[in-house]
Amino acid sequence: MSEKKLFKEFPPVSTEQWEEKIIKDLKGADYEKKLITKTPDGIKIKPYYREEDLAKTEYLQSLPGNFPFVRSSKTENNNFDIRQNIFVENFAPANKKAVDAIKKGANSIGFFLCHQENINQNDLNTLLKDINPEKTTINFISGKLSEKILKFFIHYSEENKYKPEKIKATFDFDPFGYITITGDFYNKKNHEKDFGTLKNMQNFTVNYPSVKILTVNGIYFANAGVYPVQELAFALSSAAETLAKAEETGINIEKLIPKMMFNFGIGSNYFIETAKLRAARFLWAKISEIWTGKKEIGKMFINSITSDINKTAYDPYVNQLRNTTEAMSAVIGGTDCLTINTFDRTYKKPDEFSERIARNVGIILKEEAYLNRPIDPAAGSYYIENLTDDIIEKTWELFLEIENKGGYYSALKQNFIQNKIKEAVTVRNNNTANRKEILLGTNQYPNFNEKIKDEIDNAVYSWSLPENKNTETKPIKFYRAAEEFEKLRLSVEKAGKQPVVFLLTYGNLAMRKARASFALNFFACAGYKVIDNLGFKTPEEGIDAALKEKADIVVICSSDDEYPEIAPEIFNNLKEKAITVIAGYPKNHIEKLKIAGIEHFIHVKSDVLKTLQNFNKLLGIK
Repeated sequence: MSEKKLFKEFPPVSTEQWEEKIIKDLKGADYEKKLITKTPDGIKIKPYYREEDLAKTEYLQSLPGNFPFVRSSKTENNNFDIRQNIFVENFAPANKKAVDAIKKGANSIGFFLCHQENINQNDLNTLLKDINPEKTTINFISGKLSEKILKFFIHYSEENKYKPEKIKATFDFDPFGYITITGDFYNKKNHEKDFGTLKNMQNFTVNYPSVKILTVNGIYFANAGVYPVQELAFALSSAAETLAKAEETGINIEKLIPKMMFNFGIGSNYFIETAKLRAARFLWAKISEIWTGKKEIGKMFINSITSDINKTAYDPYVNQLRNTTEAMSAVIGGTDCLTINTFDRTYKKPDEFSERIARNVGIILKEEAYLNRPIDPAAGSYYIENLTDDIIEKTWELFLEIENKGGYYSALKQNFIQNKIKEAVTVRNNNTANRKEILLGTNQYPNFNEKIKDEIDNAVYSWSLPENKNTETKPIKFYRAAEEFEKLRLSVEKAGKQPVVFLLTYGNLAMRKARASFALNFFACAGYKVIDNLGFKTPEEGIDAALKEKADIVVICSSDDEYPEIAPEIFNNLKEKAITVIAGYPKNHIEKLKIAGIEHFIHVKSDVLKTLQNFNKLLGIK
């Protein structure tokens, strides 16, 4: 078939024709409610996108490496560092672990050193033994010790005759990030001293172009519970405030911007997280241009970290699936560095196995999926390009709102940032409790037989830093969406007696099976033992079986029309022995059932968490 005939047979369809067909198929239903998805941070997602949706997007013609860097600041490939973080308890063992990680594929190592206040030159030499900072990026999570460790690091580099222009290192020095999570600057209420430290660090690294001395931790906001737009706006506002204070201190902003790194958390919303990183580069390029008047200076260096917000202690191997999709989002979004947290860190210290699995994800994305080769693989996607533009617009709106309050520091002192986080957490809690946001294995399809009471340590509930009194600002708190479900289920484990839920299935086959499946999944979220059944010929047969099993809760699973006939009888025979629950909400018969004494109903609109917490109380579980 010739090309001419082929296109004649498949003529183009206009947007108007698509819309006409959609409206016809909706049969009067509300288009906005049925087909437009609205994210918690206000982004409206259409059911489809077409070429004309890109007409308003100004940056589409810019190439990778060109301002505003939406398509990456890279020009040859999409290469990224694979980073492994190591908590330094003792210097020699930490060095041994780092050297081993490098041999097994990591080319970026992060050392947690904030707590090592007595560190000296010999300690750092021990920590870095056999690690070449020209080939492996060394990242120091060093906080207020950054200047001290930087001096040791430069001395170490000079002693080993490494070339300053080739050395790659980063320092997690973040004054506004620190006050955000602790309530005070590194030097209490003296931010001038903090920025004096930053000035010293800049002077020390004049000849070290690839040593980054300042970090902006958007990850703090991600792990406090906010959504992507808020994370970006807060991080960029913090960065802009940092530039302002740095300039007041006499720091050369043009020289400081290339020495900055951004840590962003990557969540489970696959396409939005990809678009978020593209939007971040655009906005930072614009902000940097405003500060310096130069377009080429604002190339954002991004370290993407798999977030803690959606990670769970129960069914923890699902965390590795989450980590994998999050890593893909980050790489497709053009991250410069990829940090994948271990799947088990919610309930214990990582071990060799979990660290290896985390590290190998990045290696697979490089060596098997080849995602390190194409620059900006998302380019031209109608959906992702529009998401990028929408995130840019919404982030800029919130950024300007913070600026109108006097900037990030002022907004923090007014509790504006904290209140926005609190609002986001409330939304996330409600969505998790109602299963609008799914945590597989925790609030949906849990592993019925899993127990973690004997394995778990304090890691599960240690996400917030110790609370300090009389701080300058109110610290934000880290948070995981699964926490309340985990507390609920742990309380059942610790109670010593596992409640028994008996599914009394009767009547209409399709309805009883569907409702039994729903009820089983519902009560398993609390760690109850659920006894399913194939169906009883009479209600009396079901009652006898429930009594024989000594059930604490009996869930009647049938059809709406059958409930008025069978439920009162079942309730009256069991009310002294067990709690009677109806699976579903038969609205045409609800009053009659309530008059009969039945007060418990579980259905798709139930608040799963509150309902299960109430059953725990009724069963005497604290």
